[in-house]
Parts: sequence; C-alpha cells; structure tokens
Amino acid sequence: MAEPPVIVKKVIKKKGHGHHGGAWKLAYADFVTAMMAFFLLMWLLGSTDEVTKRGISEYFQDPYEASRIDKGKVPTLDEIDPTQLDKQAEQEDKKQLETLKIKIEKMIKEDKNLGDLKDQIQLVITPEGLRVQIVDDKKTPMFKLGSAKTEPQIRTILRALAPVINKLPNKITINGHTDSKPFPDISKQYTNWELSSERANAARFELKDGGYDEKKILRVSGLGDSVPLNTKDPLDPVNRRISIIVMNKKTELQLLEEVGNKVTPAGKTAPAEHGSAEQTAKSETEKTDEPHGEGVDKAATHESEKPAAEPVNTETASKPEADAAHESNVEAGDKATTHEQEKPAAEPAKTEAEHKPEGEKPPEH
Repeated sequence: MAEPPVIVKKVIKKKGHGHHGGAWKLAYADFVTAMMAFFLLMWLLGSTDEVTKRGISEYFQDPYEASRIDKGKVPTLDEIDPTQLDKQAEQEDKKQLETLKIKIEKMIKEDKNLGDLKDQIQLVITPEGLRVQIVDDKKTPMFKLGSAKTEPQIRTILRALAPVINKLPNKITINGHTDSKPFPDISKQYTNWELSSERANAARFELKDGGYDEKKILRVSGLGDSVPLNTKDPLDPVNRRISIIVMNKKTELQLLEEVGNKVTPAGKTAPAEHGSAEQTAKSETEKTDEPHGEGVDKAATHESEKPAAEPVNTETASKPEADAAHESNVEAGDKATTHEQEKPAAEPAKTEAEHKPEGEKPPEH
C-alpha cells in the first residue's frame, strides 16, 4: 500500500497591529530637518544686506575667484594724512599728562610730609601741558620775604615732585611770580622782576637736588607781578608762586622755534638760515674795509654825511654850459652805482664805546 504524501503547512501567527517597524521615523526626521534648514535659510536671506547677498551669489557662480581675499590698497607715506598723526600724538601726549596728574595727586595724599601742604599745590591740565603751581600762604610762605632763599616747605614739595616728573621725557619750564608789593626806593636796581627770576632759578636747583634731569629744563624765567593768580587783589599771597609746566610736544616745538632752534620734519630740507655759510660768504664779498660790527645802515649814514656836489644853475648859465651840465648829470645818473663801488668806504665815526680806554665797559642795565 502506497504511503500518503507528506504536506508541510507553514502557519503564520498574527498578533495585534504594531508600529510596522521604525523606517517611517527616519523619513520623518529627514523631512523635518530639511524644513528647518529651509526656513533657517529663508530667515538668513531676509536679514542680510545686499552686499552680503551679492557675495554669496558670486561665490556660487565662481567659488575660486570669490574665495580670494581682497587685501585692498596699502597706503603709502604720501597718502597718510599728517593731521591724523598729529591728532593721535596729541591724544597720546594728553593721556600721559593726565596719568602724571593722577600720580602726583596720589603721591600728595600718601606722603605725610605733603599732607599739610596739599592746598598749596595746584594741578591743572592746560593747552600747554600739565601746570603744577606752588603758591604762597600767609602762614606757610615758600620763600623768605623779599628774598629768593627757599623755605623747608618748598624744598619738600620740589624734591618730592622731581622723581615723579622725571619719569616722562617731556621738557618743562619754570616760571617765578611775585605779588605787586613794590620794593623800597633805595633798591631801584632790584625789583620784582629780579626777585621772580631768582626764585625760579632757586626752584630749578631744588628740582635738580631732588633727582630731576636738568637737561629736560627748557626755560627758567621770572614774570614779576605781570601775571597775577588773583587779579582782584594784586597783593594776595597766592600771587607769589612757582609755576612748573610739563609741556606737551606741540608746546615744546613751538618754544624751540621761538628761541631759534627750529625742528625740521623728516624728509624735508630746512631752509637756509639768516646766518648760513652761503649768505655769510655773500655778505663778506659785498663788504668793504669797514670795521667789524658796523652794518649797512651805518655805511649809508657815512655816505650821507659827505658834502653833496654843488648843483649847476642852468638858469644863469649859458646854453652850452647848461647842455654840458645836463649831459654830465645824465652820465652821473647812469654810472652812480659804478662810482659808489669804486669809491673807498668812508671811515666810520668812532662810537662812544671806542673812545673809551681799553678795559672800561659800558654800564649794564
């Protein structure tokens, strides 16, 4: 009997409806990411300016050319505005002076010896620089009355200021001032001008003793009572003061030009001075045998002292004589320069100083 065929039946067990796997999650995540990128791009394009948009457009058109960095044009020395450099230098100079002012104020507060004298030290930033004024007081004068002899108070102040001011390369000026109280009639040769000058010089000595570099002192002067601090009361003790100006570079250059030491910027040739070698040689070739120290004005004066030639009276003279006189005058006018050059220079009159015997000097004023 034949065996029946074997039939294998595969049974699939069905369960409840599941989530059908996680493939849809990946697709949805890709979609959300793309939408977020799209809206972010829209927002960026809406908030950028036209220049940026043009740059982005050029980048996608030609990425190689657009990726090159435009370094621009390097400015040359001729194209740099000197006024801008001057402004920057002035600002930097002003910052240094303001820092110096703060340091001095801090030093006055911390130094016990200067605590009682702080009201007599005035610090002001001016267009010239930092002005440090040491003023007098009825109770604590800085100098002996009517004298340039320093008191201990001003010696303490100046010797404390010296190392602080010396840290800057800026040059300084020292000015002495007095009040309007006149000296007695017996001292006509000694006035407030001499007193203020000697007090300014005494302040210079004290700064030097305090360690200040004397080469940075550009000018020491006395102004007498011409610039009072209290204009309403010329006799006020505050008018007796020492003013130290830590100059900025602009004021320093102006002062150097005033005294004749002109500063020529780099790259420029200084103009010929009045006493240059070329002008000296030219003036010596034009000079005659006149003595040393006599100028052109004196030579002209000596020539004017010569007796003038007697004029010809053309009205009384005969016609031939008048014609001859006219021709001689014309020739004299044409050759005036030649005659003056050929004539030897007249010996100038001796001055009062030359008449005096040797060794005797004129009185000084």
